[in-house]
This record gives sequence, C-alpha cells and structure tokens, in this order.
Amino acid sequence: MKITLRLLAYVKYHWLGMFFSFILLVMATASELVMPRFLGQGIDTALNSGAHSTIIMDAILVVGAAAITGFANFGSQYLAQRTSQSTAYDMRNELYDHLQRLSFAYYDKAQTGQILSRATVDVEAVREFIARGVTDTIQNVLMLIGVLYLLFSLNWQLALITAVFLPPIGWVVYYFGHRVGPMWLKVQQTMGALGNTLQENLMGVRVVKAFSRQEEESRKFDKDARILYDQTVFTAKQQALNMPLMFVLMGIPAGVILWYGGRQVIEGTLTVGGVTQFILYLGMLAWPIQMMGQTVNTYTRFVSGGQRILEILDTESAVKDKPGAMALNGVKGRICFENVNFSYTGNEDTLRDINFSAEPGQKVALVGGSGSGKSTITHLMLRFYDVTSGRITIDGVDVRDVTLASMRQHIGVAQQDVFLFNGSIRTNIGFGLPEASMEQIIAAAKTAQIHDFVQSLPEGYDTWVGERGLTLSGGEKQRIVIARTLLMNPSVLILDDSTSSVDARTERLIRNSLEELIKGRTTFIITHRLQVIRNADLILVLKDGQIVEKGKHDDLINQNGIYRQIYSSQLDAAQSNLKTVAEA
Repeated sequence: MKITLRLLAYVKYHWLGMFFSFILLVMATASELVMPRFLGQGIDTALNSGAHSTIIMDAILVVGAAAITGFANFGSQYLAQRTSQSTAYDMRNELYDHLQRLSFAYYDKAQTGQILSRATVDVEAVREFIARGVTDTIQNVLMLIGVLYLLFSLNWQLALITAVFLPPIGWVVYYFGHRVGPMWLKVQQTMGALGNTLQENLMGVRVVKAFSRQEEESRKFDKDARILYDQTVFTAKQQALNMPLMFVLMGIPAGVILWYGGRQVIEGTLTVGGVTQFILYLGMLAWPIQMMGQTVNTYTRFVSGGQRILEILDTESAVKDKPGAMALNGVKGRICFENVNFSYTGNEDTLRDINFSAEPGQKVALVGGSGSGKSTITHLMLRFYDVTSGRITIDGVDVRDVTLASMRQHIGVAQQDVFLFNGSIRTNIGFGLPEASMEQIIAAAKTAQIHDFVQSLPEGYDTWVGERGLTLSGGEKQRIVIARTLLMNPSVLILDDSTSSVDARTERLIRNSLEELIKGRTTFIITHRLQVIRNADLILVLKDGQIVEKGKHDDLINQNGIYRQIYSSQLDAAQSNLKTVAEA
C-alpha cells in the first residue's frame, strides 16, 4: 500500500483532469444502470397494456441513456489517458534527473539495460494502471454497489441467491492476483536483463564482428529471449485462466435465476420485464467482477514496476552537495591531497596515504602501471567519488564544502575514455559551454589540432559524428574531446592520457599548442610516455595505490628507482625502433 500511495501521489499535480474524469465516470455508470430498468418497463408495457406511446418513450430513454453512457465514457477515458501521460512524463523526467545526480559508485554496479527497462517498461506499467486501473476500479465498485442495490430492490430472494456466489468469485480474483503479481515482477526483471544484453551487444558490435562472434552472441541473446518468452507465456496462461473461470462461475447463478425467476413469473409474483431486468443486471454484475481480475493483473504490474522505479529514486547519491555548501569562485588552482585514502568497495584501499601539493600554474605528471591509481586521483579531485579518509582542497577549501557544479566549472578534463554524443562536431565541442560562439569553438579546435580536419569535411562543423562518434577515428575523437575541454577555459586542467590515440606528429603539435595555453593553469597529465613530461614541475610515480617517488625528471633519474627503470626501458625501445628503421 505504501508503494501505491507514493506512486499515486504523482497524480496530484494533474488532479483536475482526473477529477472531471471521475465525474464523467459517475455519469456513464448511472446512465448505464438505468438502461435495464427502461427495457424491463418497455417489455411489461408491450405484454400488458400495449401502449405505443409508452413503449416509444422507453425506447427513446434507452437510446438516450446509451448515448450519454458512450459520450461520458469517451470523455472519462480521454481525460484519464491524458492524466496518465502527464504523470508518466513527470515520472520519467524525475527518474532521469535523479539518474543524472547519482554518483559514479551507483553506475559501477548498475546495469544499463535494467535502468532503461525501468525508465520505459516500468513507467509504462505505472501509466497503464493510472489510465485504466484507477478508473476501472472506481467504475467497478460503483457498478457493483449500484447493481446490488437495484437487484435487492427488484427481488430480494433472487438477490440473495446471487450474493451467495460473490464470495467464491472474489476469492478467485484474489488468488489469481496474488499468484500473478510475482510472476510479472520476474518478467519485468528478465526484460531488463534482455535489454542489457542487447545494449551491450550493440555498443560492442565492432568487437563482435572483429572476432567473428556473431553466432555466439546470437545464441546468448536467444537464450535470454527464450527465458523471457517462457516466463511471459506462463504468466499469460495463468492470467488467461481467470476470465473463463469467471464466466463459469457467473453462469451458475444465471441458470439458477432463470429457473427460480421463471417459477415466480408463472406464479404471478414477478413480471417478465422484472426477470429481464434481473438477468440484464446480473450480466452487468458479471462485468465488474470479471474486470476485477484484469484490474488486479494491472495493479500487480503497477506495483512491481513502481517498486523498481522507486528503488532508483530512493537511492541516495554517495556524492552530493552538503547543506550550506558554498559556490567556488575565483579559483587560482592550488590543489592539495592530505593523507588521502580511498576504497571503491569499502574493503581494500585503492589509494593509501596520498600526500602532495600542486601550486597554481604548475604542471603535475602522474605515472605508473595500469591500476596504480593515477585516474582515481583525478576522479577524487573532480568528486566523482569521495575520499574514505583525509581531504582534498582547492585553494585551501575542502572540495566537500563547495557545490559540485561550481567546482567542476573550474576543472576541465579530457578523459582517456573518449565519449562523443550523437550530434554535430560543433555541438560536441560546445557541450560544456553551449553559449560559446563559433569563433570560440574554432579557436579551441585549432589548439586541439582538429580544425583543418573539420574544414575538410563536406559539412564542416555541422558534420554529424554518429552514436559515440563511430564515424571518426580514435585520434579524431580524442582531439574533439580536447577541444571540448579547452573551450571551458578551466583554471585546472586534467589530461588523462588524452593523446594516446594520436600519432607522434599530431601529439607534438597538440602539446606545442597546449604549452602556451596551460601557462597559468594547474595542469595534471596522466601519460605512459615519459618523454613528454620531462619539463613537469612535479612528477608523481604511483605503484599499488601509493606514491613511491616524486620530484622533477632529473631528480627521479638520479634516484635510480622505478621512474628511471621505466624511462630507460622506453628510451631503449625508441632507440631499437630507430635502428630497425635505419636498417630497413
């Protein structure tokens, strides 16, 4: 019930449409209830007095009641559907906004397909119940009460016979609802898993084709699709048993009424029109009882879908603005890590005892093997995660004491994991600064050494790059990302192996352009190419989440430690390559 009340609370913002839908629903139910009465009166008139004027009037009343029922039902359903669509619109937006605010820690564990399923299939299940389930429930209750009242007013003996069959019918409705609910929850979870498989395959389609794994991936998808098929068919089978059983159960009292009512007609205690009314009302009574089964099915999907939606909405972001957080303005760029420890899982530390200071305008290089913690340091700087212990400060202010938005406006990052949106090159470069002029975008593109390439394209900066930039090479995408970062004109710049996908000549051109640009900015460079960081003001060498060496290039070479070993091995490899080229 708690889930139901929370989900229905979304309707309060559109209560007026639902209110008028209910008014029209009451009108439709009332006009539908009077139709058997007019029909019964017309039959008795035809059999007894034969007054044509009375029969004609009853016929007109029947047609009028049918017309009111039709128009009122149309208005009620239209308003209910409109309200449900508005509610779903609000729910999707709230869900999307909440997903945008969740920290990286949530996405480390969440599956994209499950998230997509909750934002589409589950929201639709909630919308369907609001559109049909709520109105159907109210209409069924009104119809049930109205029909029972009219049945007892017509003939209390026949009404009691009918009432005897209602408890077992109600139990059947409850049984099927209780049984089918968990089944629909499994179906929705399986649908999310199938979506995750599809999303993963489409994103990795080039890898699949490169390794000729199409058949294996098809079998994997077929397996998940078969599970979904089996679960859906089995659930539909259980649901389909509901309606036929209802018809059987409602057929028994109909036969009894025909037998007992027929005897009363013969005895003269009940008219033919009265029996006709009773049978018609019995048919009307069957409809809400049968629909209760459908409503219960809709409700179970509503609850199971709503539960999955609320699981996301109830998830607190591990990283968020603290109450009273201040805006960070006028950043100079002094970054300090003070006794920082961090763990992704809460068990084993990824970073341990990280201590260093980067002064404004300094160039800091982070080097080390894969998994040593280089990118994690920059992620903590951006507050993608919060430190487990210790603190990180910008200009002496703890990053947890300032708003995330204001802090990230001053830190530009070109990540190793290049991502472009499905849009134009201009849109992708201007993503962080939508109000940027064309001149600013071109200037950033020139610095990133991508302008000439863009100009060579038929549509220039309006060229569509395709989903994730699949129409571009790795180097081209990387340079667009660098341009996007530079356009923000940040006080602190993070280059996370940002030139790994470009050739040596392009890298040299980019770095020559950056050298002038990064003057006065605190710059963090993550790279495996030690040759390009020889002039860094501070080099941090990481191993197993710890800083094992730090200093300038010459100092680290003289220490004869890990840095010198890496540098010497790269130098030897470069000389070997040159020798091979010369011999060729």
